[in-house]
Amino acid sequence: EEKELITKTIHNSIGWAKDKNLDLLYSAIANDPAFLEVHPDAQVVKGFDEFRKAEEFWMNPDFKAVRYEIRDLKINISASEDAAWWFCMLDDINEWKGQPANWENTRWTGVLEKRKGKWVIVQQHFSFASE
Repeated sequence: EEKELITKTIHNSIGWAKDKNLDLLYSAIANDPAFLEVHPDAQVVKGFDEFRKAEEFWMNPDFKAVRYEIRDLKINISASEDAAWWFCMLDDINEWKGQPANWENTRWTGVLEKRKGKWVIVQQHFSFASE
């Protein structure tokens, strides 16, 4: 059951974009200054307030979420059952001004904490394999 809840949280953190449902996104992300997100271009987002600055891009009518696919999702839960971490491969297919703006074959890892009975992402890292 916990893995199902964690899986739903992970999906909500990426699937929110189809309908631009910010409430769904923010229900999956830790709302605190310790939140951390690392992008493939080495950009590091530190804290929830910094994370929210991307709303300007996401909510722009020129941004359109097309679809996403999560493959090979592996979830581990701590013995205390209040922390978990995951790994998967992500295809995040989007458009910007009608042009592809995709993250394909993206390695996606992260850490969740169970807070007040609810799983939230406290850290996530996206990367592309270099060849």
